[in-house]
Amino acid sequence: MKEVVDWLNGILWSPILVYLFLGLGLFYSIVTRFVQVRSIKDILKQTFKGHSSKSGVSSFQALSMSLGSRVGTGNIAGVATAIALGGPGAVFWMWVMALLGGATSFIEIMLTQVFKRKVNGQYRGGTPFYIDKGLKIKWLAILFSVITLVVMGVLWPGLQINTVSLAMDEAFGIDPVITGIGLSGILAIIIFGGVKRIAKAAEIVVPFMAIGYTLVGIIIVMLNISQLPQVFSLIFSSAFGADAAISGTIGQAISWGVQRGAYSNAAGVGSETFEAGAAEVTHPVKQGLVQSFSVYIDTILLCSITAFMIIITDTFNVSSTPTLYTQQAINSVFPGYGAAFLALALLFFCFTTVMSYYYKAETNLAFIMLKRKSFAAWPKTVLRIVLVVIAFFGSVQTASLDGEWPILDWERWHG
Repeated sequence: MKEVVDWLNGILWSPILVYLFLGLGLFYSIVTRFVQVRSIKDILKQTFKGHSSKSGVSSFQALSMSLGSRVGTGNIAGVATAIALGGPGAVFWMWVMALLGGATSFIEIMLTQVFKRKVNGQYRGGTPFYIDKGLKIKWLAILFSVITLVVMGVLWPGLQINTVSLAMDEAFGIDPVITGIGLSGILAIIIFGGVKRIAKAAEIVVPFMAIGYTLVGIIIVMLNISQLPQVFSLIFSSAFGADAAISGTIGQAISWGVQRGAYSNAAGVGSETFEAGAAEVTHPVKQGLVQSFSVYIDTILLCSITAFMIIITDTFNVSSTPTLYTQQAINSVFPGYGAAFLALALLFFCFTTVMSYYYKAETNLAFIMLKRKSFAAWPKTVLRIVLVVIAFFGSVQTASLDGEWPILDWERWHG
């Protein structure tokens, strides 16, 4: 299995695709005259404007649902991995990816709103909807939906819950079976309540978890504030190869920075369009602006918080396992609390991600069944049961591919 995954990664994350992400973001930035930058005032205004209706959710609820999906292990383990394999300079390229990705997200969400439809009285939209009606390529739309349905409904939820289970076991000694029963039960209560309950849960939980994580990160940075100039210097020097000691890693910095940025905020991937399709807005551009903001929150804010914690506390050279970097960074300021805080952060991050996965899976199921007179209840029920079972199964199984993190020569990052 490890060989298969490595082979697929080699294809999907080849240099061509990495630069295609950057090029696409740059193209959309130019043609929109950098709408993601010049419209910051409107972005903030539209985020908290508007209300839900019988057919749709509010812009803020759609944003919260989307952030619930974007904000996950990528904001913690993903950032650590980027620094491990691409050096501190990877953080800069994550920022570039986020800045350009804001324009890409604006375009794909605007298309989502243009081509959304009412299914059983509720707004549904997303990538397969605009592939079908915009590009007129029905087979590609169906293929995208089937793949997304399988990935979001079966494959990824178990990995997210497994991350939580392992963290809770390590930090608090909670048996994975107990974690699985608890999370599966809460998940069932939420997803069986439909999109309105999912949106309401996301609206409450997502801001709480984002603010809490940010505050802890700010405290750690402030307690090491004298090191902040050196942090920026290290990020920029390794990003552009200004330091001879790391001149050979520019390509790695770009590659891993873009990869982790794309994995975290998914701008341009097409998987973060579905929640925005449920939003009740008077013009497609309004929700496009709101979703651009979600890219900034995810990568510019939360990923940066993780990166600053790791680099400013000099904990990215203490272990060959990147996932321990953040834990060690927290321990350096709050001794003994790193594992506990990380476990709680992952609990909220991963759980909201699984909630959003369900909504994405359900929307793709709705698209596949569009030719029917109505979206019957039984397929949704089956999907919900499968997701709950997968969540429990994921908590008690291992997600390991028996791979090992490479041990790099960390001394060179410090000259």
